[in-house]
Amino acid sequence: MVLGTGMAFLDGSIVTLALPAVDDDLQAGVAGLQWTVNAYTLALAALILVGGSLGDRYGRRRMFVIGVVWFGTASVLCAVAPTIEVLVAARGLQGVGGALLTPGSLAIISASIRPEDRGRAIGLWSGLAGVTTALGPLVGGTLVDAVGWRSVFWINVPLAVAVVWVTVRHVPESRGAQTRLDVEGAALTVGTLAFLTYGLVEQTWWPALFGVVLLVAFVVHQARSPHALVPLSLFADRVFTAANICTFAIYAALSGTMFLLVLQLQYVAGYTPLEAGLATLPLTVLMLLLSSRAGALGQRLGPRIPMTVGPLVSAAGLLLLLRVGADASFWVDVLPGATLLGLGITLLVAPLTTAVLAAAPDEQAGIASGINNAVSRTAGLLAVAAIPPLAGIAGADFASPDVFGPGFRTGTLMCVGLLVVAAACAAALVHGRSADPEQAPATP
Repeated sequence: MVLGTGMAFLDGSIVTLALPAVDDDLQAGVAGLQWTVNAYTLALAALILVGGSLGDRYGRRRMFVIGVVWFGTASVLCAVAPTIEVLVAARGLQGVGGALLTPGSLAIISASIRPEDRGRAIGLWSGLAGVTTALGPLVGGTLVDAVGWRSVFWINVPLAVAVVWVTVRHVPESRGAQTRLDVEGAALTVGTLAFLTYGLVEQTWWPALFGVVLLVAFVVHQARSPHALVPLSLFADRVFTAANICTFAIYAALSGTMFLLVLQLQYVAGYTPLEAGLATLPLTVLMLLLSSRAGALGQRLGPRIPMTVGPLVSAAGLLLLLRVGADASFWVDVLPGATLLGLGITLLVAPLTTAVLAAAPDEQAGIASGINNAVSRTAGLLAVAAIPPLAGIAGADFASPDVFGPGFRTGTLMCVGLLVVAAACAAALVHGRSADPEQAPATP
């Protein structure tokens, strides 16, 4: 399960290192690069709740395998794409595969873990998922330097084959509560995110306004539907609402930072793709070494402290990364900020996930997990769409150091602000009680 979801999460970040090479080869422009990232995230964020519902109804292992095969096939289409338009369309298909395979993985793991071990298991799963995301720049930089940008998609094919083989042989089937699929809610979700993203990327007000109208329609529909994708009753719990607000702010900041940083290192600091990937290695190492311990610490202390301190530590790291400019030194300008960013993210990820699950009733743990996952993907989608144009990164000369450098600093400060909002929300609204492992959800 970790390998399968890791493949999807890795692809969400691995492509970032290849963006300059994609631009050179396909003449994508800044909007094309944003859509290369956002087409994937849009499909994943919009359909991940649908994927969870399909797994509950037709079998989680079955949908997981279908999703992996779909993802691998779409990766081939990405690898052979002759134009930026074809690449964007194939990335959207990749996102559909990710939405089918991702939700069932945690549910399958949770069904096999004793209640007293679930806090640590969730922490380990969350940490390893974060590690695969953080590994993207490193793996992507190596592949782009050595082989070319298309190799970042070919690598998914052997991974998909291995995941399917192991899953079919060793993973038991499981199902959840079977309810009618909310087709109308799914359509409104896709429309809302598509129009909002298009309006933000293209800096056009009317699609964004129509996206807001669809969002209102979605909320009204969810309030009235007996089979809602997002049961609004969950948000009556203060901690659940606060944790999802924190999730949105934190993942928007993280996605915006990773998008901007690896491009700043290449366009302004003159790093190669591999060097830019290696510059993010501290984040990967810290998440790999400390995520499980952070999950256990959060279970003992409760979620408030790590969810408050973690974003502030990460924000301090981003302030240090403002030093990254022309001819930036890794040891002086990159390493200190990347280390603090990694420590902060590692501290908060597992307690945040546990807080969301603990705040939901046992019978709604699966949908609560799906909502939180969708919130995190939506945050990344909107951040990558909104932050570059708001920071002044636009136009045909966007890659010029004179344009991208100031935009990087402005966008990074926006991400700092998001992290401070997350810390304040956690401090004010998340209680300090530790989660009771005996009450951990059975099927998140």
